[in-house]
Amino acid sequence: MTGAQSLIRSLEAVGAKDIFGIPGGAILPAYDPLYDSSIRHILVRHEQGAGHAAQGYAVASGRVGVCMATSGPGATNLVTPLADAYMDSVPIVAVTGQVGAASIGTDAFQEADIRGITMPITKHNFLVTDPAEIPRTVAEAFHIASTGRPGPVLVDVAKSALQAATEFVWPTELHLAGYRPITRPHSKQIREATKLILAARRPVLYVGGGVIRSGAHKELRTLAELTGMPVVTTLMARGAFPDSHPQHLGMPGMHGTVAAVGALQKSDLIISLGARFDDRVTGNLDSFAPNALIIHADIDPAEIGKNRAADVPIVGDAREVIADLVVALQAEEAAGNTGDYEGWVRFLAGVKSRYPLGYDTPADGSLAPQYVLERLGKIVGPDAVYVAGVGQHQMWATHYIGYEKPRTWINSGGLGTMGFSVPAAMGAKVALPDTPVWSIDGDGCFQMTNQELATCTLEGIPIKVAIINNESLGMVRQWQTLFYQGRYSNTDLRSKHVPDFVKLADAYGAVGLACEAADDVDSVIEKAMEINDVPVVIDFRVHRDAMVWPMVAAGTSNDDIKYAHDLAPVFDEDDL
Repeated sequence: MTGAQSLIRSLEAVGAKDIFGIPGGAILPAYDPLYDSSIRHILVRHEQGAGHAAQGYAVASGRVGVCMATSGPGATNLVTPLADAYMDSVPIVAVTGQVGAASIGTDAFQEADIRGITMPITKHNFLVTDPAEIPRTVAEAFHIASTGRPGPVLVDVAKSALQAATEFVWPTELHLAGYRPITRPHSKQIREATKLILAARRPVLYVGGGVIRSGAHKELRTLAELTGMPVVTTLMARGAFPDSHPQHLGMPGMHGTVAAVGALQKSDLIISLGARFDDRVTGNLDSFAPNALIIHADIDPAEIGKNRAADVPIVGDAREVIADLVVALQAEEAAGNTGDYEGWVRFLAGVKSRYPLGYDTPADGSLAPQYVLERLGKIVGPDAVYVAGVGQHQMWATHYIGYEKPRTWINSGGLGTMGFSVPAAMGAKVALPDTPVWSIDGDGCFQMTNQELATCTLEGIPIKVAIINNESLGMVRQWQTLFYQGRYSNTDLRSKHVPDFVKLADAYGAVGLACEAADDVDSVIEKAMEINDVPVVIDFRVHRDAMVWPMVAAGTSNDDIKYAHDLAPVFDEDDL
């Protein structure tokens, strides 16, 4: 067979069911056998959309997402999704065409050194010039992407390798020198962590996206309920622990809840599970949780001690780590040893009740964006998948929609990619065709990748899009309001409905709806839920000066959190 036929057969062999991509000259040989393959190819309108769709597919399903592009600009258009997947530990494999082996390095037409370009933003990448290496490379790529700390892998295949004759030989085993992810934690470290947990008086379970990636939500709940410790879930971990659970304090960080931020700051022990002490969580590192000892569990040893020194480092998969901690703590409990956290829990319950999430109804009668998302979450429910873009709407969505289950919240966390939502929602819907999938987007984000609505319409992928339209680059405008004396330099998208999102949706074969009054929110959402054969776009025209609160200004201490404008919470140290 040809190398191209070997490539498609290899993708079938690893269990790929769906590929998002666009053909072009260098990858074209692979598209001929793909025509007869059992794999569904979804023709996107931009390679960036293919990459984000593969991400949404992977996060929603837990399987490896696959995207495909040609050489040169096709491949470079995948750079942003690859960087995004790398930051958020999303398992995707990108297959790109490359110019013929003899032309590599000659600046041939549509040549780019995509392997060199993406080396810093992929878990691993390959350049294949020998067609005999295609099956093993594909097998290794999927193994690397999905094991250890998940991440993106690039497979760049020369056109000459795709066109050459070869014999298909599927590897019976893989030997990856130096690649041996540690999943089981060391028992000594579990014992040391158990001692700190029992000795602590103000512990916090700091839960990161690694708990979602490892499927550890059940083990996490067991650990939390066994100990009674308070839980905070990062932006990437929303849904790992139910929002409705009384021990849950919400999301920590720059726009976290007062209770979650306060819990970390005042703690004497932080048990970090699959989190990386990101700057958006810690604020100024020098003043972060000054009195806390740190238990840091992560499958990636490079993350441990990177930003905050760990008193007990634990390398291992979050699910294995939590399960071992549960066993150790149960044994201690049977021996009569338990932690005493009652005063701490009572203190945090008081903070949570004094400083709940809330918002003001605009005095001019315009629509509050928080109200839109609050009603969306109530009406649609916790079984749907919500996929956010980046900005104010992302923060409101994480706060005002309730998340009860893992993999129901998908967003671009580490890279913060505008334009992520629509294609990622498309990918999630392909992975979960029977699950309602809502893209929650801003008017700025939506205009970056809305062309994928054409893909959704033509491919029968009926996502629903809620545009939180404040006619602004809202988060940047908020910073200009707070830190630049209201000098709104190039953040104003106000343009007399240019484009008109309702008409734009109609042009793409979707259903377009508009809403600008609170009294109409419920009926518009319910109408959208009744339409399940084509995409639906709702233009929620909201108050443009609504802000995201609470807030910790970038680079400042979490102690300086503002509850609203100039209002700072007051923690009563006597309660501790």
